[in-house]
Amino acid sequence: MAAGIVAGPALAQINAGLPGVAKPTATAMPASPLTIRPDLFRRALAALQRHGSQIKYRDKMALVDFDLSSSQPRFHLVDLASGRSKSLLVAHGRGSDPEHIGYLTRFSNEMGSNCSSQGTYLTSDIYVGQHGRSRRLLGLDATNSNVEPRNVVVHAAWYVSPDMIAQHGKLGRSEGCFALSTADLEETLAALGPGRMIYADKV
Repeated sequence: MAAGIVAGPALAQINAGLPGVAKPTATAMPASPLTIRPDLFRRALAALQRHGSQIKYRDKMALVDFDLSSSQPRFHLVDLASGRSKSLLVAHGRGSDPEHIGYLTRFSNEMGSNCSSQGTYLTSDIYVGQHGRSRRLLGLDATNSNVEPRNVVVHAAWYVSPDMIAQHGKLGRSEGCFALSTADLEETLAALGPGRMIYADKV
């Protein structure tokens, strides 16, 4: 897990667009795998504003940078008040990486695609399923409107760990879910309680 500070120019937009969020005190840092690319962060803020009252809580959110390899921490948990972030490992769907090269090469919203979907997600309730404790998600965009019937959720998986990267150079693949390491699951479920946003995208 990597910790960082959201790049300054994008972070400054929080004050303009999100009423009620405390002014961040973070200083500017260059974008890197330990921080968040400013263009991705700007797109996430635009999504947060676009979906308005559908996203009830705006103190924290997650951004998933699918331009990065699965070997890099690319699930960014962001505290919008402080501007601080934690970057975690996350798997993508097997349909998005059919050759298992470690990179997401395509998105899909289709049933049975086993792909990751791009767009804005709304976190819902926790349930216990085949992967243990998991958080349901709702898709707010046309590009991810089928995530609920596809059972795309946040859960932990054995194939997401530093050991997998050490052995194979990449993580395993999900069926489109945001699969995290067991070590990171509970913190993520707590940080992203119901009514918060996950934004997933790539260039």
